[in-house]
Amino acid sequence: MIKKILLGLLGLIIIGGGALFFIKGKDNYDASKYSANVSNGLNSGSTISFTLPDQFDKSHTLQADTKTLVLVFAKATGHTVKEFLKKQDSDYLAKRATLFVADISPMPTVIRNTFALPDLKKSAYSVLLIYDKNIAKQLKNEKEADKIAVVTLENGVVNAVKYIDSEEELEAILK
Repeated sequence: MIKKILLGLLGLIIIGGGALFFIKGKDNYDASKYSANVSNGLNSGSTISFTLPDQFDKSHTLQADTKTLVLVFAKATGHTVKEFLKKQDSDYLAKRATLFVADISPMPTVIRNTFALPDLKKSAYSVLLIYDKNIAKQLKNEKEADKIAVVTLENGVVNAVKYIDSEEELEAILK
């Protein structure tokens, strides 16, 4: 009797997991709409241009008046920035001509669609998303990928890059 119940539950879990994968496993990202061009990596003097989607699939192109990029390539640093921004006004980034960019390219589609995107859609600010590993590769410094990269720009040219770990450091830089 218990064996039949357990087999029934296992069957429901398998069917439910399959249905979830079928429904949420479809990738809606259109790579032809998005791109990035970085002349010499995240180094002083390098030029950066990109068009990336946010969590609502709205397209954003890097503008000449953008002063700062906050880039994250790891889950932990993404959470650090997210926790910091939760404590700020909804226009905190806009007032500072700053964009928050998160790399979600390593994330499996079903996980991204089921958990990450719905969570990001609750945010009061835009998060530009990197879905494509080739775009991430242009913007990522592999040696510092576990840190928050704060890039200071002037007309799309990198002035400076700082790699930080904490909310306190982020607050000090963005003041």
